[in-house]
Amino acid sequence: MPVVPARKPTRAEAVRAAATQAIEATAGQAASSTQRRAQQLAGDVAQAAGRFRDTLDELRPPTGDDVRLLNERVAKLEARIAKLEGTAPAKRKAPAKRKPPAKRGGSTGTRKS
Repeated sequence: MPVVPARKPTRAEAVRAAATQAIEATAGQAASSTQRRAQQLAGDVAQAAGRFRDTLDELRPPTGDDVRLLNERVAKLEARIAKLEGTAPAKRKAPAKRKPPAKRGGSTGTRKS
């Protein structure tokens, strides 16, 4: 089989090949840059979500269990103080019951227009 000599590319083909190569290289760099930036943004969002969750935990009102545990700790501290002072621990009163709001009656006086 005869060997065919390689044909020299035309200027248009050479320019086209160079442009294609440049675009592919730039696209690869841009994709890598975009991926890095997306990862940074995802990390920032995760960090902000963690701070938001922590803030909500700090702002939430105490639960019944939280109050019960605090009451137990206060009772233990009172007993320790009483022991150190040599006195009997103070008896804790039951929390006062709330009175229902007074009902409003009709008019309290006469009103003339």
